[in-house]
Amino acid sequence: VVFPSSIFVRSRMAYIFRLGSRQAKRLAEQAHYVRFFHSSGVLAQKAAMSRFEPDKFVEYETLDKNINIVRKRLDAPLTLAEKIVYGHLDDPVKQDIERGVSYLKLRPDRVAMQDATAQMAMLQFISSGLPKVAVPSTIHCDHLIEAQIGGDKDLSRAKDLNKEVYNFLQTAAAKYGVGFWKPGSGIIHQIVLENYAFPGVMLIGTDSHTPNGGGLGGVCVGVGGADAVDVMAGIPWELKCPKVIGVKLTGEMSGWTSPKDVILKVAGILTVKGGTGAIVEYHGPGVDSISCTGMGTICNMGAEIGATTSIFPYNKRMKDYLNSTGRKDIASLADEFSDHLKPDDGCKYDELIEINLSELEPHINGPFTPDLCTPVSEVGSRAKENGWPLDIKVGLIGSCTNSSYEDMGRAASVAKQALAHGVKSRSIYTVTPGSEQIRATIERDGIAEVLRDLGGVVLANACGPCIGQWDRQDIKKGDKNTIVTSYNRNFTGRNDANPATHAFVTSPEIVTALSIAGTLDFNPETDELTGANGEKFKLESPYGDELPEKGFDPGEDTYQHPPKDGSGVAVDVDPNSDRLQLLSPFDKWDGKDHEDMAVLLKVRGKCTTDHISAAGPWLKYRGHLDNISNNCFIGAINIVNGEANNVENLLTGSWGAVPDAARHYKANGLKWVVVGDENYGEGSSREHAALEPRHLGGRAIIVKSFARIHETNLKKQGMLPLTFANPADYDKVQPTDRISLLGLKDLAPGKPVECVLKHADGTQDTIMLNHTFNQGQIEWFQAGSALNRMKELQA
Repeated sequence: VVFPSSIFVRSRMAYIFRLGSRQAKRLAEQAHYVRFFHSSGVLAQKAAMSRFEPDKFVEYETLDKNINIVRKRLDAPLTLAEKIVYGHLDDPVKQDIERGVSYLKLRPDRVAMQDATAQMAMLQFISSGLPKVAVPSTIHCDHLIEAQIGGDKDLSRAKDLNKEVYNFLQTAAAKYGVGFWKPGSGIIHQIVLENYAFPGVMLIGTDSHTPNGGGLGGVCVGVGGADAVDVMAGIPWELKCPKVIGVKLTGEMSGWTSPKDVILKVAGILTVKGGTGAIVEYHGPGVDSISCTGMGTICNMGAEIGATTSIFPYNKRMKDYLNSTGRKDIASLADEFSDHLKPDDGCKYDELIEINLSELEPHINGPFTPDLCTPVSEVGSRAKENGWPLDIKVGLIGSCTNSSYEDMGRAASVAKQALAHGVKSRSIYTVTPGSEQIRATIERDGIAEVLRDLGGVVLANACGPCIGQWDRQDIKKGDKNTIVTSYNRNFTGRNDANPATHAFVTSPEIVTALSIAGTLDFNPETDELTGANGEKFKLESPYGDELPEKGFDPGEDTYQHPPKDGSGVAVDVDPNSDRLQLLSPFDKWDGKDHEDMAVLLKVRGKCTTDHISAAGPWLKYRGHLDNISNNCFIGAINIVNGEANNVENLLTGSWGAVPDAARHYKANGLKWVVVGDENYGEGSSREHAALEPRHLGGRAIIVKSFARIHETNLKKQGMLPLTFANPADYDKVQPTDRISLLGLKDLAPGKPVECVLKHADGTQDTIMLNHTFNQGQIEWFQAGSALNRMKELQA
């Protein structure tokens, strides 16, 4: 007999309380893990994964089954992150499970791709020869729209300039069964939150800020395109079993403090690499004081601490958001399975951080790195100490991190106060709606008008300046200046390609207040402004409705559903195109050691994926590997001269651009390596930062430590990502060395690689290098790439 869950639990608990205390305690603990039955018709409720896929259902039954198998094996309470990750195991019975050690084989529910990374992902999928994707997948056109004048005109211009790429993505999506969100629909992560994320989902996305979906209780992970191809091909996705960092939130947010301040504070604590290899799990009584979209903000920027992803437990705020976005059936089902959508009592975290929201101040992080954390009350004095420009040239709100209805409402509440005193923004002020739904709703409710009255320019529903798609005209390149944004990332030159721009990240309401004041040393909690009539006034704490009272206005329909049969759709790639290029397989490993390789570049300091493969104007070449390879390492700093994009060609003795030297080495049969520092490859998920070095003849990247996504991307493309067994050996490598990697025939999991450094003076050093390859990944290296290995297995 199968009982409805509520009846079963009530009768079970009544029995328990008739027992003695010790036995009752033991059985009560077991009752906490009681399985909720939904498969026998008593509670046979179904919920579609999205309104676009009525025949694809939320599979909580599978999650439930797998969690119970793993819980029995581990015999321990589980964190929420573990429940969802282990609940998606390909083989929960036999899978080896050890945090930070095991490589898990997982079955994600869906794939999301933004247009810049989707080009290469779809080109790789086409190369696989498969007829259709195996899981629900979508493409989102958000990265190729440059902010120049304003929303409509910028969108129209982008459609014209990128017509070839959009046509390729649209037809490839139709042919292979992928949903297509047209230009103007919005930023991928906002669209995912509105339509595809749900509590307990496992979603991978070809963008580093995919963890935004953790705000709806999902494990949403940023990956490279090759990983997406695996999942779309129906192959289990591989992830090193993540550690779990707990962040316990107590108290309640109030005043000028916002959800953004939580992640700004956490970034200051953990730094840009402190979350590497871990899922950050927020829990505790303070969680309930944060809106669902606020939780998304926190999870989104978790990418800046290197975290695999971040997540919140299912609660009423998530239920309200699901209901408001037309997904009441999912909310009802989540209520039934809520035990699996929160951590078990007594679960263990690898690290625990506690933050009292009642004591948390508004923060502003930067410049040049997202983990330089300063309370707003102190940033003015720190700016003066460090020579940061106080005058704010531009304030920018929106982006995938902070473009919710609540964000826009709180910014508008600040703007209204200034306007009531006859004051507008002293700084240039821009607004980026996160989606067409947000744009249409804030237009209907008058929020956009208020922000325009302040002096704001409403940009297109796209990434825009956040990723460097900004035709900035108010300064010249090289001018030292300050901008303040509600974005997530602020690396050197990230937003406007100007290395002298000091970019700070904070909440939209703080950006708005600082833009009105026009200076970085303004503290809205204590300082006064001067009205048009000369009278002083002080801004009151911001307020914004969590969800629109009238419901969301969907705006223009921008979604294209794939046809049932796309086999007749033609996908053309012009061989003369400078935007798109079909891929050729990388060469297989020849079975020999890599000997006497040149050092193309020894990098000094931070080397993000922006340094390796710049975005901005280069985004237009994301579908053409050879052309985009002309930006390879042009932002990385050469330790020899402290300059970017200026290296010595060791064959000719001449100095010039890094890609030119790499191409020359390749043409002359000289393999090469790059040597780097800590957290190499942090930032974006862009796999071009791995594809380009491989395309130009690179064989290995040797560093002190890697960021997770980039290390995986290098492996996928047949490169050798290696780390110094002794980090001090970084100093032994000379830019003129010839480097040999020996014993590659015996490459094995956990076995270091011997490296010989032949110095120009005739001496040499032998050092050891570590790696994280498992056996399957070694086979990628031997085949030349993961895609090559996939084809070998298909043959």
